[in-house]
Amino acid sequence: MAKLIAILNVIAWSGFWAFGYLALTGEGYTGGQVTVATLLAALGLFAGIFAYLKLVRISERNGYAKPSNRMTRTQRDDAQSKWGEV
Repeated sequence: MAKLIAILNVIAWSGFWAFGYLALTGEGYTGGQVTVATLLAALGLFAGIFAYLKLVRISERNGYAKPSNRMTRTQRDDAQSKWGEV
């Protein structure tokens, strides 16, 4: 599953850069073509970010990456209750 998400990540970022370039530099294109290129670039951006975040979670879960420093709900509530105290 991780390999499939990694492939999706590469394809999504490639689409983002390719269609983003076309959208920004397309001088001889119609407005509709630039709009489609912009939408495809945005789709590539969101799919790339989603796939990257999924890969990070998978690598943390499998032990390939150090887990991020997350607080438990109790720790967060305690810290927020002490907000503003000196």
